[in-house]
Amino acid sequence: MENNYTRGLHELGDGLFTWLLPNGSWGWSNAGLVAGDGRSLLVDTLFDLKLTQEMLDGMKAVTSTRPISTLVNTHANGDHCWGNELVTGAEIIATDACAAEFDEMPPSMTQQLLSTEWGDPVVEEYMAAFTAFRFDDITLTPPSRTFSSELTITLDDREIHLLEVGPAHTQGDLIVHVPDASTVFTGDIVFVNGTPLWWAGPLDGYIRACDVILALGADIVVPGHGPVTDNDGVRRVKAYLEFVRTEGTLRHAAGMSAVDAARDIDLGEFGEWTDAERIVTNLHSLYGELDPDYVGPSLEDSMREMAHLANHFASA
Repeated sequence: MENNYTRGLHELGDGLFTWLLPNGSWGWSNAGLVAGDGRSLLVDTLFDLKLTQEMLDGMKAVTSTRPISTLVNTHANGDHCWGNELVTGAEIIATDACAAEFDEMPPSMTQQLLSTEWGDPVVEEYMAAFTAFRFDDITLTPPSRTFSSELTITLDDREIHLLEVGPAHTQGDLIVHVPDASTVFTGDIVFVNGTPLWWAGPLDGYIRACDVILALGADIVVPGHGPVTDNDGVRRVKAYLEFVRTEGTLRHAAGMSAVDAARDIDLGEFGEWTDAERIVTNLHSLYGELDPDYVGPSLEDSMREMAHLANHFASA
């Protein structure tokens, strides 16, 4: 299914759909739709109101007779929830930990980040990717129902299982499993052909989250970013995480900084994925696990480091 990676609505079968946004880089995320006999469940909204409205309009062939009654947010990153206000009348479900993170980085903070005077053309070019989105007209709309561990929802006669798998990519990650359709919507636990990023960790928790998905044995895996895949896509994410843990731990023990380690590590096949520069942020997260006294960079400094590493990779 990875060959059918085009923008818009894709039918997965058994009343399931996904909305894909290539190329899957910063802000270009996926959503899911589970249609019942008379109502539907939406998995995630998108990064801004324009993108979300385009998606909702594109789903009308399904939702005009089966309106969205439930919205599930897989985590609190804006590209998976900042369009929530447009799904009017729906119950919004997320984990307790997701709800706690919901306003830690509101749209206004992202808008402020984009207004930063970087004084550095490399960083300014990197941050220009975010100008494709608009953040100044968003009303943050948090979950109206929360849970921890797991929750089963019944959509007409179909059971949908929500499984908490964070902390991993964020503190409050969940996945949405539709057993009778052998399908799982993973949020940002899975990136396909793109570099995973963990803001929260611990890294072992992220790896365990991959194992939870693999144990479900689903035939169809809808990632948070990238084309629809199967368990091979999950295994590739897990392999990357284990690779960073091994290589990063060695360089931490050798006294190498995270920035120097990121330049030193040969990414091999992983270097072909989009956003390979995220390894430096991942290494900071790993270093923080290895040393409780480690102080990582601010968000602004993280973006600066990734911008320069991306430039380094491009010119290597």
